[in-house]
Amino acid sequence: MRIEKDPNPPPLKQVLFLLLGLLGALSLLWPILLLYGLGPDQALKAVLETLEEPIGRAEVLRRTIPFLLVGSGLTLAFRTGFFNIGAEGQLLLGAVGAGAVALFLPPGPWTLPLMFLLGGLLGGVWAFLAAWLRARRGVNEVLTTLMLNYLAQYLVLYLVSGPWKGQTVRGFLYTDPFPPWAELPTLAGGLVHWPTLLLGVVLALGLQILLFFTPLGFELRILGGNPLAARYLGLKEGRLLFVLALVSGGLAGMAGVGEVAGIHHRLMEPAQISLGYGFTAVIVAWLARGHPALTLFTAPLMGLILATGDTLKLAYSVPFRLVDVVAGLTLLALVVADRLSQYRWRR
Repeated sequence: MRIEKDPNPPPLKQVLFLLLGLLGALSLLWPILLLYGLGPDQALKAVLETLEEPIGRAEVLRRTIPFLLVGSGLTLAFRTGFFNIGAEGQLLLGAVGAGAVALFLPPGPWTLPLMFLLGGLLGGVWAFLAAWLRARRGVNEVLTTLMLNYLAQYLVLYLVSGPWKGQTVRGFLYTDPFPPWAELPTLAGGLVHWPTLLLGVVLALGLQILLFFTPLGFELRILGGNPLAARYLGLKEGRLLFVLALVSGGLAGMAGVGEVAGIHHRLMEPAQISLGYGFTAVIVAWLARGHPALTLFTAPLMGLILATGDTLKLAYSVPFRLVDVVAGLTLLALVVADRLSQYRWRR
């Protein structure tokens, strides 16, 4: 018997290994929970309490919104070979765009649409920088997008502590509040800004159609599946990379707009705008397996994990960073499972 590369692993095998990876992550998480005095029954109870309570369900939806926008954009990027790890910075640039419109431009019915337009544009441009460096200079986009995250954080800190600093700042840094016409409506009893949620659903389905039912999507899938074949067919790799960057970065920027216009109503320090949504959305995209529409299921799953983390923190005094451990173990297990699914036993 020998192990060899499987050139065409069947979908059922990939799904099976995906489930095994999730079980592996849970088995690794179990002893960590025991260290905090929690058993599986208590963890399950926390999940059920989150789903039973109206506030818990609202929190799941609130966390789902940025995961849906960022995750669907990353799914498209990963499927086509552009490994964008800079969604966190792109989300922050989107928040900056929203703040610029809300604080400095004349009010009107165009305010909210312009906030999403400018925020998405800035997020797309932030990703475009990495795409340009890859296409023109051969620089790995994983490194550039990752480093651009820190530049975005420092830019936001500069703005909220300097030229955009609010008049009533006490302690935390933030700008003046957004005017009422720059605030997104929310569902009663929570912070679920439903226009952004609806936008995320529409865009996730739209990207699915783009990827699988349009000539551009066919070119993108060829680029992601076999870059050499794409070059042989004469596809313009640089142009396709620019499209991917603008779309994936733009959706992350729109998620940033939703966070500041629907929840905080002001531009704040980076750690308060995003709870690591850009990084955690990598798991959302990975679980979607190259299908943007599947983020309609994977984004709420990750939202449930984060909301359950809040429940565990309040009910059992568990550090919230334990949720980061869950996300990290899940991603690690999925990466290993995906790699193993690409091999087979042969006599």
